[in-house]
Amino acid sequence: MVKELAVPVPRLTVITLGVSDIRASIAFYDALGFSRRLKATGEAVAFYDTGGPVLALYHWDRLAAGASVPDRPRPTTFRGTTLAWNCATRGEVDQVLAFAIGKGAALLKAAHETDYGGYCGYFADPDGHVWEVVVAPGIEVGEDRRVHLAE
Repeated sequence: MVKELAVPVPRLTVITLGVSDIRASIAFYDALGFSRRLKATGEAVAFYDTGGPVLALYHWDRLAAGASVPDRPRPTTFRGTTLAWNCATRGEVDQVLAFAIGKGAALLKAAHETDYGGYCGYFADPDGHVWEVVVAPGIEVGEDRRVHLAE
């Protein structure tokens, strides 16, 4: 008889971005205002408190090697993933986009009304990781910086 395994509690704890120049990426995410933790790791890996899952920056080639996938060719097109910076108001979306661009992000798409009643725009970090800056119905950001979804 095969014993059934217990279902683990699902959780997303860390999002790791592969970066080409960790020093430049650390400077960029510091400039965006994320709070770096575990600084003793130096430039081996950088961990940021986001109010939810941890954001980690790690050398692109080492990240690929750890997952046993080739690091070349590196994608130059959309990777099928975005990171989201949820906001409380449309004005905050505009403010965050302007702030990120001022810190070295590339504007991919200016803020605009969405077909689902939201408002969003997109920027890319120095390695091309796409960020959506958005305010959306049913998604609120609390004072605790955590996202709260409507039932």
